[in-house]
Amino acid sequence: MKIFTDGSPAFRARLALLADRQSGGSDVEKSVAAIIAAVRKDGDKAVLRYTARFDGVKLAARGLVVPKSEIDRAFRTISPTTRSALQQAHRRIVRFHSRQREKGFEAAEPGLRLGMRVAPLEKVGVYVPGGRAAYPSSVLMNITPARVAGVADITVVTPPSPGGIKPEVLAAARIAGATRVVRAGGAQAVAALAYGTASIPRVDKIVGPGNIYVATAKRLVFGQVDIDMIAGPTEVLIIADETARPDFVAADMLAQAEHDPEAAAVCLTTTRAHAAAVAAAVRAQLATLQRREIAARSIERYGTIAVVGSLDRAAEIADKIAAEHLELFVRKPRALARRIRNAGAIFLGQYTTESLGDYAAGPNHVLPTGGSARFSSPLGVYDFVKRTSIIEATREGLARLARTVEDLADSEGLQGHGLAVRRRLAQGED
Repeated sequence: MKIFTDGSPAFRARLALLADRQSGGSDVEKSVAAIIAAVRKDGDKAVLRYTARFDGVKLAARGLVVPKSEIDRAFRTISPTTRSALQQAHRRIVRFHSRQREKGFEAAEPGLRLGMRVAPLEKVGVYVPGGRAAYPSSVLMNITPARVAGVADITVVTPPSPGGIKPEVLAAARIAGATRVVRAGGAQAVAALAYGTASIPRVDKIVGPGNIYVATAKRLVFGQVDIDMIAGPTEVLIIADETARPDFVAADMLAQAEHDPEAAAVCLTTTRAHAAAVAAAVRAQLATLQRREIAARSIERYGTIAVVGSLDRAAEIADKIAAEHLELFVRKPRALARRIRNAGAIFLGQYTTESLGDYAAGPNHVLPTGGSARFSSPLGVYDFVKRTSIIEATREGLARLARTVEDLADSEGLQGHGLAVRRRLAQGED
């Protein structure tokens, strides 16, 4: 791996490359728009057509929804070790997200009662990626906060393969409480969730990560439905001082790189000797990975080790990158964390591997990517509720604020607003 120096033209170019990983291009958008239009027009027929074309699986309409008996069988037949791990992870995710429940409120003042009502969404769609790996953890992380929020109807869509949907994915859907699982992926599944078909109910919100076609489809249907975020390739930023073990840093860089050739693993360290040790550890460990070809492509394109002058400078760079995962392998991680505003999730201390957050700690692993941690948050219970304002006034309460309302209405040239107030106050009380 090449080692960069902070402030050099090469490092600035590298940061620009990292920031540009999410662009899909106009060709992708054109293709996705055509798929969405076809699903709106032909419903299940279009979904089945695209499933055969893109996934190599021919299904009848009655085969889109996975039978409950198949889901139950998957739960029984996965290894007891995997089933127990999924159940334990689910319990921890429930426990963490239960603390996020939001209550409404009501406040009274003379003649007025004001409040906010918090209610769960009715129907949610969860996209679970297929392709390079099965992601039962993604099933847990997306369904569980929706269930904790009180969502009654949850549809999971996931691309089928000729060998069927991975039983671990079906088992996780059962554990987390999915209402149904649908054999469909890609932009066609997103369109089906947004507009509804005979087999796939229309939902209020779509969550879950996917490839550039899925992300583009979510962006195009936003407004018809809500979405969680436009998820891009995954990323980790590690800030390490001389106390950080190079093999730990390298292991976490490769854990991220093995996801996808577009994944980014970045390390900012304070000495060139430490940077060299991390680079050597990455090379040594890469040779041992089962997914070394994927990880090697990621490291070659986006893997970055940079020497910075101080931890303060590292914190400044971290805020600009606003990474999905931020690991602080330094002597005083809590103190450094207080100096950093922008990150999807922060991992404190070198024994807090990002893998812990992916699977078993409890906080959600669906995180903002591509710099969007500047303005976005991890998936949570708050994403599956809506808030409604409640206003109740007596005649006296209206009279107290009448002049304010009339003056503001007049300033905006909205005569009818003022008249609506004056008409009520001109009449005697009923």
